[in-house]
Amino acid sequence: MDISFKKIKNKFLRFWRSDNGKIALIRDVFIALILVLLLLTALWAYTGQWLGAPMVAIESSSMRHDLEPFGRFGTINAGDMVLLVNVEKRNEIVTFAEARANRDHDNYFYGKYGDVLIYRPYGVDDRDQIIHRAMCWIDYNENGTYTVESYGLYNVESIKIRELGLDGYTPSNSGFITKGDNNEYCDQRSDICREPVKVSWISGKARGELPWVGTINLFFNDLTSGKNTVGNVPTDCIMCLVLLVFILVMIPVSLDLYDYYKSKKEEEP
Repeated sequence: MDISFKKIKNKFLRFWRSDNGKIALIRDVFIALILVLLLLTALWAYTGQWLGAPMVAIESSSMRHDLEPFGRFGTINAGDMVLLVNVEKRNEIVTFAEARANRDHDNYFYGKYGDVLIYRPYGVDDRDQIIHRAMCWIDYNENGTYTVESYGLYNVESIKIRELGLDGYTPSNSGFITKGDNNEYCDQRSDICREPVKVSWISGKARGELPWVGTINLFFNDLTSGKNTVGNVPTDCIMCLVLLVFILVMIPVSLDLYDYYKSKKEEEP
């Protein structure tokens, strides 16, 4: 047993230290695959999305804020990638109204209070996912009335919340009222999703952000779908993406140039 282990160890060390070009290439590919696997495992563990995508590319400008700084860090814009943390229960989501009432800065995300949800309208799988903020929770009572505790409404026959654009609203189920930060009214007043969002419709809640890099994903999706979602990406974000790609390309190029000139200098008499 010890002899076979030593043989495996020696073979691995020869493989790891080899200067052969083909072996070095295989070694580099192996290392890259291991790093990608570790990264994906870390993302899946953090988000809990073991059977789904742990990240999503933002296509629309519905979460954009006015007066955002150059590069638009800390908010959600078209071209960004956000992590999706799995949601299974209603109490895992803090709404805008709840967090604002308590001045809860621990639940202040992407420029406003409350969690940002990613959901499919009516839970239909072939509908595009929506990424909007959870504004409040509506309880549909057994007697046909409604309770919206965060707005002080109890056992009312219809819902009127002026800041959300709701007046005489009578949904058929309990759920979240959702709204894009850049939209005038909530989703439930538009054709996005007339009914409150059930927990079972939610793909996850947004946590973290990789700015700009989702633009690459949008570009290839546009090629196959005929859409123009890249047109929603702010100009400064595209500039930052180009600069980022340039820096990433120049790092190995600079190292290769350094090695080249270093070897030339060593060859000089």
